[in-house]
Amino acid sequence: MRAVVCERFGEPAEVREVADPRPAEHGVVVRVEATGLCRSDWHAWQGHDPDVSLPHVPGHELAGVVEEVGARVTGWRPGDRVTVPFVCACGSCGACAAGDQQVCERQTQPGFTHWGSFAQFVALDHADVNLVAVPGDMSFPTAASLGCRFATAFRAVVQQGRVAAGEWVAVHGCGGVGLSAVMIAAASGARVVAVDISPRALELARTFGATECVDASRTRDTAEAVRDLTGGGAHLSLDALGSPATCAASVAGLRRRGRHVQVGLLPSPSGTTPVPMARATALELELLGSHGMAAHTYPPMLELVRAGVLRPDLLVTSTIALDAVPAALAAMGTAPGAGVTVVEPWS
Repeated sequence: MRAVVCERFGEPAEVREVADPRPAEHGVVVRVEATGLCRSDWHAWQGHDPDVSLPHVPGHELAGVVEEVGARVTGWRPGDRVTVPFVCACGSCGACAAGDQQVCERQTQPGFTHWGSFAQFVALDHADVNLVAVPGDMSFPTAASLGCRFATAFRAVVQQGRVAAGEWVAVHGCGGVGLSAVMIAAASGARVVAVDISPRALELARTFGATECVDASRTRDTAEAVRDLTGGGAHLSLDALGSPATCAASVAGLRRRGRHVQVGLLPSPSGTTPVPMARATALELELLGSHGMAAHTYPPMLELVRAGVLRPDLLVTSTIALDAVPAALAAMGTAPGAGVTVVEPWS
């Protein structure tokens, strides 16, 4: 098969022929029809994730058709249309037994713990726990956008963030995750403040329901701007980008007893990020993490998508071929982009 291969962290990847994957007894091989280009893939390419070993094929946000099935798989057959959360659970640890597959103790992640979906085929583990059926009327690019960014945003806003109608929600960073969060929060009846440095990203945020926008490139203190726009601070705030500055601004922009959800990964040589904890203590803030979404919790989100309440298809702003991935991946370091870029490996 053809795949995007990284030989050295931070150096240009290349598209070349590699061996086709084989399924584990509990796994499947999926023919990749669409896969998203996500900032997490950039982190993997940069060497920020300790699970990544070289040579490596990134890519974790995918949809396609089951090609081959392991001997112990009971729920899936070749030809099934599927997507998958970016966290693939083992199905048997304590976290999985509690229904918390998104924090599985023995999780695997395509594009991180093993070769991923910037390829024509990808192997996925524990298929009976992790695969999600894609409705026949849903396109593969739309389905691919669900597995990481949209599902991650849905859990962060609805399940972890406990959004309520009428609340103010601040979203820091309006890439794929952030725009998904804007759309989901607005559809939940919240008033959304979108924060980004890109005029195009803020334009899309307004299209998807943002009430107010803050251009961080022109604003000295984005947290203060959020507090001013919301009359005292957001009830719920998300760092959807993942940087020390956006994390701190998200916490500092909350009102009393507000809720911060950290969604974006936070790369740091020391592994720490300064957070205004004195404010968290004084205002009794909640500081939460959100890490993907378990496959068994997809149905409510899929129903909202099928009903047209949520439109992840509108987040797909560009489609590229596999040969364009190395340059697009490198560009994410300086220009994360707006919306979702989808790769079609067979085009």
